[in-house]
Amino acid sequence: MGKPLTQSQRNQLLEWFSQDQFSTGASACELHIHDISPHRCPPPSGVVWPKTTEEVAKVMAWAYQEEIAITPWGAGTSTEGNPLPIEGGLVLDLTKMNRIIAIRPEDLQVDVEPGVFRRELNRQLSGSGLFFPVDPGADATIGGMIANNASGVKTVKYGATKDYVMQMTIVLPNGEIITTGNRAHKSSSGYDLGKLFIGSEGTLGIVTEATLRLSGVPENQLAATVTFPDLGSASDAVAMIIGTGLEPAALELLTEGLIELMNVENGLNLDVMPSLFCEFHGISRASLEEVATLAREICEDCGALSFHYGTDDNERRNLWRARHDAWETINRAHPGKNTLIVDAAVPISRYPEVVVFANQAVREQGVDGYVFGHAGDGNIHVVMAGDPEDQGEWSRLETVNHLVVEKAISLNGTCTGEHGVGIGKRKFMAMEHGESFILMKRIKDLIDPKGLMNPGKIFS
Repeated sequence: MGKPLTQSQRNQLLEWFSQDQFSTGASACELHIHDISPHRCPPPSGVVWPKTTEEVAKVMAWAYQEEIAITPWGAGTSTEGNPLPIEGGLVLDLTKMNRIIAIRPEDLQVDVEPGVFRRELNRQLSGSGLFFPVDPGADATIGGMIANNASGVKTVKYGATKDYVMQMTIVLPNGEIITTGNRAHKSSSGYDLGKLFIGSEGTLGIVTEATLRLSGVPENQLAATVTFPDLGSASDAVAMIIGTGLEPAALELLTEGLIELMNVENGLNLDVMPSLFCEFHGISRASLEEVATLAREICEDCGALSFHYGTDDNERRNLWRARHDAWETINRAHPGKNTLIVDAAVPISRYPEVVVFANQAVREQGVDGYVFGHAGDGNIHVVMAGDPEDQGEWSRLETVNHLVVEKAISLNGTCTGEHGVGIGKRKFMAMEHGESFILMKRIKDLIDPKGLMNPGKIFS
């Protein structure tokens, strides 16, 4: 834990900020010591709620001189302890920087501050016929999504956050303000510095403004649920659907245990079998009917037992709401327990192998675990419930985590498909990246030589 603020340091911050923008109170500090991961940390020395880029820069420059650690904070929905101030210092809570600065439908672009919530952004865009398609499920802030390179259920068609960030204003650790990128839809001008900061989890600087590319709202959508006799055949169908170029907007794999919980929690009547949830977007209902016919044939060739589809919006929304609420559903089904979430990704061709492996690991370790994931882009999740105070039980959860992640890396995959490194995945970084991880650390040391930006994340 870092040193507490001195009285003179507190006085300086109180001189700059009103009481609604700076606090050292216990309640404010304790709101920033946990996200939805099992990781915890001591309270920070204080919390600052800046409202402008200039205020962020002023605090950062001062903290750099005073050698005070800075941890940026968005919605607190991270699953790997990404925004936790594990070395104390100051938390910069960016939720007061929540302006949608400009919507430019003629360019398919929007300018936002980092504290804008994803769902609110899409509500504001609803009249334009455009939307920001990255959907991690949680109502994260745009700044947090950029810091984590968030993705989600629609990544298979629309991509991840990095595919939509065109230009950013960034405050570096010493308070310097830079702009990366531009508003042109293509550029081959120099190093792509924007990509360096996207996914850096606030370890290199803080994004205070971003220009995002938008997509047109699809006019017609079709949802399908497909059941299979086993996980292997369901996973095989995933590779076949992607390989035929059907371009699903979402393609999710769910196992029996999770479907059973979803039925109880959401009043659904889904068959309790390994299943795929699919969504397709098209220019007409007729074209979607053709896609559904081809998808049915592919799934039946892989051993599907049933294939149900429809274009009813309410039914589709209810289905995806239940899928988005998977973590909350699992959490409520295991009161008094914490959850450990495995997040790994592999090449599509190896997805059947890693899914069967993960399900077997859960069974062999005898843990309460649920295997599912964004099958269309090779992303697997295992959500496990256990008591962190029970060392034996929690160690079995950690064993499953290690087994699945190491398996994914051995298949030329990654230790984290979308949740980021944070605290929980640091131990796998050298294994995955080898010599290039050393270069990452050199870049971190170059931009943040004092190691003050979100310390303890990505690097041990």
